Amino acid sequence: MSNTNRVNVLYVDTAALTVTLGDWTTRCTIGRSGACAADAKNEGDGCTPRGRWPIRAVLFRPGRATPPPDFALPWRWTSPGDGWSDDPSDPAYNRPVRLPHAFSAETLQREDMLYDVVLVLGHNDSPPVPGAGSAIFFHLWNEAKPADARSTEGCVAIARSDMDMLLPRLVPGMVVEIG
Repeated sequence: MSNTNRVNVLYVDTAALTVTLGDWTTRCTIGRSGACAADAKNEGDGCTPRGRWPIRAVLFRPGRATPPPDFALPWRWTSPGDGWSDDPSDPAYNRPVRLPHAFSAETLQREDMLYDVVLVLGHNDSPPVPGAGSAIFFHLWNEAKPADARSTEGCVAIARSDMDMLLPRLVPGMVVEIG
């Protein structure tokens, strides 16, 4: 694959387990079940959906992460009451919610570091189709785990040091292409 004309594309190679932006490449991890076609994605299947997903926003956990100077993407701080609905029967499915929530939802302030920095990807959000996958994020991996135990529930994850190098390179209009 050529990196030509990929200035605004953060490319995830699910076979090589790498992320590339221009001439910068790093290792990544994906869902525990590998990658799948976006139209085959189901809630809870552990599959990372292939496709081009816009970066909607970036979430930072106060006290653990901060946006770089002059950060140009939309971003916000998370709070202890922030969650993300992952219940297909919830009218707010695949949307941010306040915790506690009447339906199943992930907490965005976890005990581990995974969601200290989260790129919210525009997968299944316009509008959300119940059961077609929720909370497909690009986030941090658990550095306390060995590399072969860092898979996600369907997201893409990288090391904290790599995220710190990536964030200043992100620009408005950028997409994550998972291939």
